[in-house]
Amino acid sequence: MTKLLVLREQLKRFYGKYEVYITPVLKFVLAFMAFTMINQVIGYMGALNNIAIVLVLALFCSFLPLNLTVVLAAAVALVHLYAFSLECAVVALAVFLLMFILYFRFSPKDAVVVLLTPLFFVFKIPYVVPIAMGLIGTPVSAVSVACGVIVYYVIGYMNESASALNAFDTEGAVEKFRYIIDGVLGNKTMLVVLVAFAATIVIVYFIRRLSIDYAWTIAIITGTLVNILLLLFGDLMFNTNVSIVGLIIGSVISALLVKVLEFFVFNVDYSRTEMVQFEDDEYYYYVKAVPKNTVATPEKRVKTIRVPDKAVNHPQRNSETKRTLK
Repeated sequence: MTKLLVLREQLKRFYGKYEVYITPVLKFVLAFMAFTMINQVIGYMGALNNIAIVLVLALFCSFLPLNLTVVLAAAVALVHLYAFSLECAVVALAVFLLMFILYFRFSPKDAVVVLLTPLFFVFKIPYVVPIAMGLIGTPVSAVSVACGVIVYYVIGYMNESASALNAFDTEGAVEKFRYIIDGVLGNKTMLVVLVAFAATIVIVYFIRRLSIDYAWTIAIITGTLVNILLLLFGDLMFNTNVSIVGLIIGSVISALLVKVLEFFVFNVDYSRTEMVQFEDDEYYYYVKAVPKNTVATPEKRVKTIRVPDKAVNHPQRNSETKRTLK
């Protein structure tokens, strides 16, 4: 455990020292993964599928705020959808505008969540997002998580409906709009996931704020179980065709990843908990103090080795030696 604590402190110190370089690199990687995912799912615009274009866009995003990266990713998705169908682009634009209004109104600081949620869906572990945001966020973070969920399912629906939309006549614009809107609003899987993730965030948030030992661990376990039960109940009620094995395995992996997050964000020693009581002129205070697990990182020491004077190559002695030899 001590070695892990030392490693954590070293990583924090390393990040603090090189933050100006590490942050742009992380932004670049996140933007590159987001643009790559969009191109793979709805890559209808051939010019944007060029890896050079993706690298340039990701490099550009590495120097921008994350909120602008979210807007640029939405713009790239709209361009792809426009190349496929004008109706799809219009519906997606309306959904994105409504989503951005809610997002910038309630949780504008959670831009990374909007980008990471669709990526975690691709990696089959989206359950890590609501549990993590319940621990380090607030109930309002459900808005940003919902935006990421909507983006994933809307883009996925557009891709899955490509063959059906191509079957419509060129003059059947109204039928296309109705088909797309009904499919987006009637996506029961998306609605079940939205409800389950929102409930998980709220439950995890309130449990981790309780004044009990191991509150974060209890919140992680409870949130994982609640999320599984809600998704299974939604599958039972609305036949969402959820994979039970995938749900359980993904939830377990998500819980382990969130446990790693807890180690870096909230690592305390409950064995040294203290109950403190004091007062002032107006109140009595009963405080529960739980110390953090901290350890001093070992400092590098440079040891100077001094050579004895006899071993030093003295110029005067060398000259006397040469004269003797002569």
